[in-house]
Amino acid sequence: MTYAQLKEELIAYSKTIGIDKIGFASADAFLTLKDRLLVQQELGYQSGFEEPDIDKRVNPELSLPKARSIISIALAYPSRMKDPPKSTKGDRRGVFCRASWGKDYHHILRDRLKKLEDFLNEKVPEAKTLSMVDTGALSDRAVAERAGIGWSAKNCAIITPEFGSYVYLGDLLTTLPFEPDTPITDQCGTCNKCVDACPTGALIQGGQLDSHKCIAFLTQTKGFLPEQYRKKLGNRIYGCDTCQQVCPKNKGIDVHNHPEMEPDPEIAKPRLIPLLTMSNREFKERFGDISGSWRGKKPIQRNAIIALAHFKEESALPVLKTLLTSDPRPVIRGTAAWAIGKIGRTDEEEMILKHAEKLEKDEDVLNEIKKGLDLLETNVTRN
Repeated sequence: MTYAQLKEELIAYSKTIGIDKIGFASADAFLTLKDRLLVQQELGYQSGFEEPDIDKRVNPELSLPKARSIISIALAYPSRMKDPPKSTKGDRRGVFCRASWGKDYHHILRDRLKKLEDFLNEKVPEAKTLSMVDTGALSDRAVAERAGIGWSAKNCAIITPEFGSYVYLGDLLTTLPFEPDTPITDQCGTCNKCVDACPTGALIQGGQLDSHKCIAFLTQTKGFLPEQYRKKLGNRIYGCDTCQQVCPKNKGIDVHNHPEMEPDPEIAKPRLIPLLTMSNREFKERFGDISGSWRGKKPIQRNAIIALAHFKEESALPVLKTLLTSDPRPVIRGTAAWAIGKIGRTDEEEMILKHAEKLEKDEDVLNEIKKGLDLLETNVTRN
């Protein structure tokens, strides 16, 4: 069998196991990517979640010696939820981004890549393979771009002609020398809607992202959320879809090819107040199967508090007061204090904050209590 025949067989097989798109690229070093990554590093735009060694990110042979080809796969995920629950006064809800709907995509893509590996190993036992999903050293987007899956767009996502940017990406390195596919020409043109719509200005220019301003990144941090971003968060508790939602290439696209990616509305758009008192066990049982749970419950609970403040949800005040006075985590106590000031309008809130101020030892929390008192004073004055 020739490599051309094997490639065709692999493409045909991929369709039988639920891969929506597959492309092939050379395993040559990504030299232009290295230049971009160095600039990102110099500007301090990296998130800290990526592989720190730039050489590993751009040289496939550092991950798999004698790598000759990289197979890129894409699986399309839904952009719309059937019968989404309403967020109403007294029953406010937060939202997970679309990439966190359904079962954790890491597991789904690893399953597909493992099947591809097994297929290749059966056909060519001496072949070496290595699969990566999201957390691997290589840039999934750079591989997908080279493999003709889509183009690297101004919103820093891969846009496919068939599925827009609503796709998960995975890579499979191999020592087999497959003929590479042709990259797709950039089709963003003069459109700048994603850059203009970014809530925090994180898209500095087309294709360049300051991760530390990106809401998707900020929702995953574990410390205090910088105050200038809190009102930008809205009701997002994990991730952000704004740059995808405004993209004309995503208009009308809503793919439901994979049952395991279908969202449970009560998980993808959960009630906020019950989130605040969940135990670790309850959180894991309820949210453990989705990708948005990977950082644990603290960032989600912090974001839920900010979302309740965004809604000025007065029914949340009792639980916020309890968190302020009894939660062992400074980030939760402090964010609750700030939220009480944002929502509250009575002498009772002022009394609670001042009492907590006398007992609090943590400087960061004390700073948030002060912010809460200042906000409360503003609310009372407006009344």
